[in-house]
Amino acid sequence: MSTTHLGLLTGLTLGLAAAFGGFGAFLVVLVLGALGLLAGRVLDGKLDLSQLTGRDRG
Repeated sequence: MSTTHLGLLTGLTLGLAAAFGGFGAFLVVLVLGALGLLAGRVLDGKLDLSQLTGRDRG
């Protein structure tokens, strides 16, 4: 299992634990799942955030 998959599963699990039931819970799980996916992609090196943080500028 890649770090991306692990990040996505972690975000989804935290979302389910934080809010259980209803449309609001669906939105919370969706947002936390997306954040977990992004974190996993960054840790895998498949997403480079240096352009957003400005660390690449000299």
